[in-house]
Amino acid sequence: QVRLVESGGGLVQAGGSLKLSCAVSGLAFSRYAMGWFRQTPGKEREFVATMSSSGLNTYYADSMKGRFTISRDNAKNTVSLQMNSLKPEDTAVYYCAASKSLSTFTTPYNYWGQGTQVTVSS
Repeated sequence: QVRLVESGGGLVQAGGSLKLSCAVSGLAFSRYAMGWFRQTPGKEREFVATMSSSGLNTYYADSMKGRFTISRDNAKNTVSLQMNSLKPEDTAVYYCAASKSLSTFTTPYNYWGQGTQVTVSS
C-alpha cells in the first residue's frame, strides 16, 4: 500500500517560514520524481516544485523561485519543502505527490498525500 503523509503545515505570519515534510512508503522512492502542489478552494491544484528521482534536477513555479526549496532524502524516503518569506497568497493546502517522470503538471503524478494546510496571516 502506497502512502504519502505530509506534515509541518500550520499558521505563520507573513515573512515567516515553514518546512513541510512528506514521508513516503510502499513504493521504490528513489525511482520516483517528487512534487509539491497546492490548492485553494475553488481553484485548480497548482504546481509548486518538483525534484527528479536522483535529486539532480529541480523546477519551481515562478512565484516560488528564491523563496521555496525542495529537497529529498532517498535513504529516509522523505521529501521536504522549505518555504521562506511566506506571503498571504501562499495560503493553501499543500500536497506532495510521486511520479515516474519529472513534470510540472498534475497528470503524471500517480500517488498523492492527503495534504497539509498552510495559512499565512498578514
